[in-house]
Amino acid sequence: MATEITPQQAESNKSLTHVIYGLYAASLVVGITYLVAIILNYVKRDDVKGTFLESHFDWQIKTFWFSLLGCVVGTVTTMIIIGFVILGVTLVWYIYRIAKGWLRLNEGQPIS
Repeated sequence: MATEITPQQAESNKSLTHVIYGLYAASLVVGITYLVAIILNYVKRDDVKGTFLESHFDWQIKTFWFSLLGCVVGTVTTMIIIGFVILGVTLVWYIYRIAKGWLRLNEGQPIS
């Protein structure tokens, strides 16, 4: 049985999702916000279950884990040059994911 949430809770959850996208974007300059964002994703995940924001949380969590994987693989393979390409592609993909998700959130739409 789904729990009803108040309009205030819904707006608070939407604001939090904006903040998390902002933290992911800020991590391009201040790396620690990357960890703060993923912690918030996991801590607040149950609060958005059953809402369109759940898709955004899933999107953000997948973005975190795949970008981390890309960075690790890219860093390990920099000795054979291909790592720089992997790091560059990961960066572009990461920026795309943040931008696409944030735009969909601004439209009040789930991310797919």
